[in-house]
Amino acid sequence: MLATTANTASALSSFKAELETELSLILDWWMHHMADEQNGGFYAGVSNDNLPDGTEKGVVLNSRILWTFAAVHNFSPRPEYLQFAKRAFGFIEKNFVDYRYGGVFWSVDAKGKMKDGKKQIYGLSFCIYGLSEYYKATADHTALIIAKDLYNSIEQYSFDEKFGGYIEAFTREWYDAGDLRLSDKDDNERKTMNTHLHIIEAYANLYSVWPDEGLRQKIEGLLGYFDKYIFNYETHHLNLFMDDEWNVRSSLVSFGHDIEAAWLLQECAEAIQHVVYTGHFKKLAIMLADAAAKGIDAKDGGLWYEYEQKDDHWIKEKHWWPQAEAMVGFFNAYQLSGDEKYLGNSLNAFDFVKKHIKDKEKGEWFWGIEEDGTVIKKDKAGFWKCPYHNGRACLELIKRITVL
Repeated sequence: MLATTANTASALSSFKAELETELSLILDWWMHHMADEQNGGFYAGVSNDNLPDGTEKGVVLNSRILWTFAAVHNFSPRPEYLQFAKRAFGFIEKNFVDYRYGGVFWSVDAKGKMKDGKKQIYGLSFCIYGLSEYYKATADHTALIIAKDLYNSIEQYSFDEKFGGYIEAFTREWYDAGDLRLSDKDDNERKTMNTHLHIIEAYANLYSVWPDEGLRQKIEGLLGYFDKYIFNYETHHLNLFMDDEWNVRSSLVSFGHDIEAAWLLQECAEAIQHVVYTGHFKKLAIMLADAAAKGIDAKDGGLWYEYEQKDDHWIKEKHWWPQAEAMVGFFNAYQLSGDEKYLGNSLNAFDFVKKHIKDKEKGEWFWGIEEDGTVIKKDKAGFWKCPYHNGRACLELIKRITVL
């Protein structure tokens, strides 16, 4: 426990209480608005007006719902949370798992029929993440079997035997995919920071229920790739897009990913009890936090979205998920250093969320705000907008705040 002043202890106590309330509100919103009673599983999306929206159901959304509700149930058991997780697992098992070629589909239609059979490694990773957490909650061996199968598929098809690391995507049948991108905004490159971050996150969670030596070695290898190729020792930001040989193909900075990786990579090193990497990634956690802090808007404490270094161009939007990751990543830096500037950044990020991102009338968090403060007109739930970032931030901080 950190030594704290009376004022800091009081602030932490209030912070924790607010987070407990916020987590409950987030989960209640998802349970109330997302269940698709007609077609099974969950709606493809929900608009800012809390109305069902869209027809393409994504594996990332379903996997993140599975992880969130299983994780909260594992921390504070409630039957309704477990039931919601079971709903997610049932839909994934029935509709997303590709029992012919292995892996999981990228998306299905409203009724659960395959829509996009592409094997996006990012999607397989999130499915492993959710399934392993669900296994902790239920000891359902089917979930663990599927998670192991997905791990084996990633290693069989995606792992680069020559240069190390993981190739981004494949066709349904595991042939080379011409379009490797997660979304239209991404560069079409063979290796990305984002997918590697969520592979290691998934592998670490799988390791917690299946402490296989081969899996441990893969996690160690991934930590090495981040240290050698992805963390930029000149800028202290993360390199986002690389080719097969790890040549950097982008100068874009993602502040949200910097601060998310700051705490996640440290956690993954701790998960395999790697003494050297744990110490090393604690140091990198501070360096990444300082780099991410360059994206904080001093006017309101919010974190800007991205910065293109080569053009000196800021993408001046403030999305929901970087704020959530800032809450955790800066708090982690505070725990490591004892420097209350990081605690201030964490508290300010939550204050920003309460003032600008949280929908006080209809629940949940907006996608984000524009530079002028207007709400970005995107769904409140959908292919990418899930309870994972904000739910996890609340849960992670509730666990970490021990000052009462």
